[in-house]
Amino acid sequence: MVDVDTIAAISTAPGIGAIAVVRVSGPGALEIYHRLIPARTDPPAPRFADFVELRDPVDESVIDRAVVTFFRSPASYTGEDLVEFSCHGGHLVPALVLEACVSAGARRAEPGEFTRRAYLRGKLDLVQAEAVADLIEARSRVLHRAAIAQLDRGLSVRIGSLRQEILQLEAMLAHHIDFPEEDDVPVPIEGIAERASDITASLDRLLRTAPEGELLREGALTVLAGRPNAGKSALYNALLGRDQAIVTEEPGTTRDALEAVVQLGGFPFRLVDTAGLRVAEGRVEQLGIEVARRYLASADMVLLCVPRAEGLGEMELEFLRGVEAPVVVVWTKGDLVNDSDAARALVAEGPDGVAAEVVLSSITGDGLDRLQDLLPGLVYSELLAAAEAPVITRRRQSRAIRLASEELSAFSAGLLAGLPPEVASAHLRPAETALEEILGVISVEDILDVVFREFCVGK
Repeated sequence: MVDVDTIAAISTAPGIGAIAVVRVSGPGALEIYHRLIPARTDPPAPRFADFVELRDPVDESVIDRAVVTFFRSPASYTGEDLVEFSCHGGHLVPALVLEACVSAGARRAEPGEFTRRAYLRGKLDLVQAEAVADLIEARSRVLHRAAIAQLDRGLSVRIGSLRQEILQLEAMLAHHIDFPEEDDVPVPIEGIAERASDITASLDRLLRTAPEGELLREGALTVLAGRPNAGKSALYNALLGRDQAIVTEEPGTTRDALEAVVQLGGFPFRLVDTAGLRVAEGRVEQLGIEVARRYLASADMVLLCVPRAEGLGEMELEFLRGVEAPVVVVWTKGDLVNDSDAARALVAEGPDGVAAEVVLSSITGDGLDRLQDLLPGLVYSELLAAAEAPVITRRRQSRAIRLASEELSAFSAGLLAGLPPEVASAHLRPAETALEEILGVISVEDILDVVFREFCVGK
């Protein structure tokens, strides 16, 4: 269903700034333009920025002097007539401009409603619409690059191509069903099953990017753990590039978890500095340790900090046995150890659970570059291997691809097991439908609600 009313919203982030943009879209956009700019009686030139005086349509008082741009349908973001008022920023002026638009006949937009209208009018497919949100939310160069690729229809083209291949399978199978007596068929049953397996393999390659692609949006949860005074907070500050965690020689200084997002090699990591693991001496410290353990339970990566001069103790070995995430042993305080002591600090045979180890000093910076270069490959290996290939960044996308893969696997297995083609073909339409849902070829209202409810209001 295509909306017919006119919507308005502040499209820039709230707060103090030089400029704010108020956007109006719909059949009444041009009328609202004239209501707020009574001095302009002629139709505005499309895509021409005009410096104007905005007036309240109720009492004709001056609201602001602003730049206004008119985009005529269908050559606009939404595919509708669209007006953008670039007014002074801050809290009051944009709010007054928006209120004036509402007084002139607009409705306040819902989250994601502008992009939803763009989708409904064929300006974007559903993958491109999600890419708009990813681009706005991007915290890393890699997510930015993936979002741009999706806006350029990289993923859409790949999904569309796989859907077309499934349609070809249906056509081949229909030939077998309609003309079973013919010996000379375009593709034998075994060949059709093989083609289905090839499509499944392509879907599975896409699917392998999903876990890491989803991490791009929030950052891989990277927990710094270890004994008190093991150098966790110093390493946290070094990776962050600024002093945020308090570093002292007193055990138990870190009571609550500190969290920040940092880019390493263009990939986002959500660093968490946790309380030192030990038997707590007080209730507050105990609560801090409990928080640390909760973070560890959901971690994507753990940096186990161990002073190089002390080596692995029973606490660290017990820790390694209980952690499921990949662990990098970070030998801290490397500047305090001479060469004769180095050997006993290193992991001799590599305990289970240790993905890598790095010797560093947070004071001198030695070893920090190696750690920063190491981590992306341990967490984002599939994305690094995929290079410029399309990346799955949404659970909605991965669920649909997984369903398509499962249906195609069942199809090819059924054919090879001797199922009648009519029976096996029942798996093809669900696979095709799953891919159609990714693109939004079939418009399911519940799917649209999931996609657009996460958007900001002005988009």
